[in-house]
Amino acid sequence: MADEEHVDAGGEQPGAPGEPDEEELRRRLDEELSKLRVEDVLLQSVVSLINLTSRRIAKPDEQDLEQAQLGIEAIRALADLLPDEPAAQVREALSQLQVAYAREAGGDGEEGEEAAAPPAGGEEAAPASRPDRPSGLWTPPGSSG
Repeated sequence: MADEEHVDAGGEQPGAPGEPDEEELRRRLDEELSKLRVEDVLLQSVVSLINLTSRRIAKPDEQDLEQAQLGIEAIRALADLLPDEPAAQVREALSQLQVAYAREAGGDGEEGEEAAAPPAGGEEAAPASRPDRPSGLWTPPGSSG
């Protein structure tokens, strides 16, 4: 009978028994936000962009090279705002995305020629391995050397 009383008492409170109430959730959220750093959110965002961009390049049923190009540009812009070690890892992932993008955009036919061109922004294409077709790779400004 004591168990029934406990269940009844728990049922009277908002939410299921053992779940924090709204005030407790807000307190916990506020505590977490007070510890959060902008760099953490940037890195989390960049990782999400890397994953999404990879899908837009590699998954045939989700392929969208315009979205992939936008993702690559966003990753490049945000990488410069990250601390050194994560930035280096992001740039490595970015390089892999650029190679995959070039491969997909270039394809085997003539139609991919225009799509493989570097995005607007003044960056130069990497030297082509075949002189008759650009590689489709581009590098961040100031990284060639």
